[in-house]
Amino acid sequence: MNFLYPSFLFGLLAVSVPIAIHLFNFRRTRRVFFTNVALLRTVQTETKSFRRLKHWLILVARCLFLICLVLAFAQPFIPSKNKLGLSRQGVTSLYLDNSYSMQNERNTKRYLDIATGRLDELLTLFRNATSLQLLTNDFSTAEQQTGSAESVRDRVTSVRFAHTPRTLETVYRRQRNLLTSLNPGGRNQLFWFSDFQKSTVGDLSRLTIDTTDRVFIVPLDAQATKNVYVDSVWLSTPFIREQQNNSLNVKLNNGGRENVKNLPVRLYLDDAQTSTASATLLPGGSATVSLNFNVTKKGYHRGRIVFEDFPITFDNQYFFVIEASPAVRVLHLFEQKSGAPGRPTDYVDAVYSNDSLFVRRSFNAQNFDVGQLKETDLVVLEGVTQVNGALRTELERFVQQGGSLTIIPPTNPDMASYKPFLNTLGVGNAQSTVSAASANPSSLPIADPDRSNPFFRDVFQQSYQSEPLNMPSAAPVWRWSAGERLLSLRDGNPMLTRSRTGQGIVYILANPLASTYGNLAEHALFVPVMYKMAALSVRAQRTAYSFEDNLITIPVSNPSERAVYKLKHDKLEIIPVQRTVGNQLLIEMPKSNELSAGQAVEAGYYELQLDGKTERLLAFNHGNKESVMDFYSANELRRAFANQPNVEVFDSIQDGDFVQVLEQENLGRSLWKYFLLAALAFLLIEVGLVRFMKG
Repeated sequence: MNFLYPSFLFGLLAVSVPIAIHLFNFRRTRRVFFTNVALLRTVQTETKSFRRLKHWLILVARCLFLICLVLAFAQPFIPSKNKLGLSRQGVTSLYLDNSYSMQNERNTKRYLDIATGRLDELLTLFRNATSLQLLTNDFSTAEQQTGSAESVRDRVTSVRFAHTPRTLETVYRRQRNLLTSLNPGGRNQLFWFSDFQKSTVGDLSRLTIDTTDRVFIVPLDAQATKNVYVDSVWLSTPFIREQQNNSLNVKLNNGGRENVKNLPVRLYLDDAQTSTASATLLPGGSATVSLNFNVTKKGYHRGRIVFEDFPITFDNQYFFVIEASPAVRVLHLFEQKSGAPGRPTDYVDAVYSNDSLFVRRSFNAQNFDVGQLKETDLVVLEGVTQVNGALRTELERFVQQGGSLTIIPPTNPDMASYKPFLNTLGVGNAQSTVSAASANPSSLPIADPDRSNPFFRDVFQQSYQSEPLNMPSAAPVWRWSAGERLLSLRDGNPMLTRSRTGQGIVYILANPLASTYGNLAEHALFVPVMYKMAALSVRAQRTAYSFEDNLITIPVSNPSERAVYKLKHDKLEIIPVQRTVGNQLLIEMPKSNELSAGQAVEAGYYELQLDGKTERLLAFNHGNKESVMDFYSANELRRAFANQPNVEVFDSIQDGDFVQVLEQENLGRSLWKYFLLAALAFLLIEVGLVRFMKG
């Protein structure tokens, strides 16, 4: 038998008090004076042996009363057979998983409610403890303090869902920080109440529990029910235009193990439902649906994908932002004007001036501000004889950082400068075909393009897909290798190629636009080809961001090194850690525990502001790790911690007698109630002996 509070055993010294009274008071003879022997008839006689027996019984009853009372305060118990055991001394840390996956239900009761109910029952075992810590995924400052069972019980009732999943390694490290400061080197115990979702708990093989700690793992025995979530959203085209039919693609995943049939998926734009579709998903499978929409004005539009999927509801909504008719910025750098000799015609500017979608600027290649490349999507380099110096360096950097470059050669290109330039751009074996003796270059017909190539999508009408085309002719001034063939000459040499270099694209045309070198610039094919180059130069819109991304890259216009950007969402204003690289803003979104009290990052729309002015509208969503309904079972957890004997895994929190089993297996059988009843019994025996034992 062991004692929870052995210091109370010093109270056994109180037994000496009735013993002393017995020795020095009961044995003293009392003298009674009387004058009449007749009084002896009324006195009940009492033998000396009977009186001595009575006194001894009273003494024994009093001693046993005090002994049982002291033992009751010391709280004796029979130790459990479990070597790990459980102690109500030291520091006890209670981790309650309040992530959104705890919305899962069993028998119409949420897992979080089940866990809080069992935790409340567990606190009855620690009713007298003062060193209890309650830890949730919030990781708030208040959770770094200890308190009584009542204070912890009050906090349990106010626990709400938090969209900040934590790995068990992070949770244990957080608990150890407190345990080390309050009870260094002492024996402590930790309880983990969680559904132990595989996608969020982390790598259990790397989790090593200190030998001075005892960890009790209480799984919820979660079931992998159905749960649908949005994996990604993207546009079918690089940009959208108002008053035209556009298409949005939505990829849905089923993170559960049940079939989902004909799930209605709704698209909202600016809080108005614009389209709907249905999806059928197999367990663990995915499906992509297309939603058509139309916008009536330029600028940013707030979008939402909404569906109803129970019982997990935190991921039934996905926020995104699309920009209608973003301006395509074209920079035309020239040296030799196109057109007939003596009558230069600016074919490039003529193409892009017919549509308000394009913002065009034209400069002589030897006299322009290279800083304008930061605000450009497509550079058309036309008729420049030599490419060297700052022009070459800046164009190479422009392409590497994601810009698109179209090279239209001059009539006599300087291959000594073009070769290294093209080699850097991934285009090798460039050779000039210009002959000094040939004043009139011969033109070759251009072969029919591959109409299945995505580059030519929407270029040819459906009715002309199988008919032969009247193609233009061209007289090439150079040849090269590498790159995707978009147009070819009838002799098999390239006419127009596309190469990807770094993050950018390089288009190379074989001939100048002057009429002497063919009629491509005057042909109907020229305009859609130039349109496609410009359209594809627009970087695909990033419709949404995730809070789980460690680093978020946002394109900004003409950034300043000293600019400080803010993110605003309703009443929340935060200044994230940020830096600017070129025309890209790199920011780190803060976690919930890094914000001030009462603040939290929530999914929705955020305004990127600079000096009080909104630069861009962004959409943020929480990650989808918690959406995958796959959990560790009790047996899997036992195997994961098989080499750590100070870790005990319970079968399930669903057991109705969970606390009783915990107490019997780890605390042993508590005996203080029995000793308290025995003390009361001996007190009653003493009263009975004094009152009724006469004779």
